[in-house]
Amino acid sequence: MISNEGVRLGAEAARRLAQMDLYEFEAGLTEAEFTRIERKYGFEFATDHRAFLAAGLPINVPPEGGQTWSRPWPEWRGGDVDSLRRQLDWPVEGVLLDVEHNAFWYEGWGERPVDGTAALDTARRHLAEAPVMVPVYAHRYLPDSRGSFGHPVLSMWQTDVIYYGLDLADYMYLEFDEARGEVDGSWNPRTTALFWQDLL
Repeated sequence: MISNEGVRLGAEAARRLAQMDLYEFEAGLTEAEFTRIERKYGFEFATDHRAFLAAGLPINVPPEGGQTWSRPWPEWRGGDVDSLRRQLDWPVEGVLLDVEHNAFWYEGWGERPVDGTAALDTARRHLAEAPVMVPVYAHRYLPDSRGSFGHPVLSMWQTDVIYYGLDLADYMYLEFDEARGEVDGSWNPRTTALFWQDLL
């Protein structure tokens, strides 16, 4: 079954992270908690992301100096609501920042309005139709899409979007395993997240 493969992939990602012994873990999210989170924030976890979080929640450690995120692991259970919303809004707000200050305009939105406020309003309206990007860790994201799995993890910083893992399990090595070597020519991720894929 397709969903079994997604569950296997998420469990493998959790196993890889646990093996590196960098973080302690709380009990994983329950079905009731997933339902509450998805309703509250208006998205659905992909199957592998859901399985990863069901296996155990990584606990944030005190940040090192200069770290962008003081709590890079989203604290889905009992975390600060405003912080979670900021992390969820990060991809869209980053694009809007580039629209406002760096002359970014996506050709699929049609002609850019001359008025800056109108341009932001147009961009915001179009971005509301793009897939919701769900934080995995800091500014690394997976698209929301219940029932799907195997999406590449994307690193998102305004309109600078790059691949940061073939999938969730590969991402754990790329982000956290210092022993991992450089990726080779066979490393060829392909995202299906509409709009976001065009920023890669």
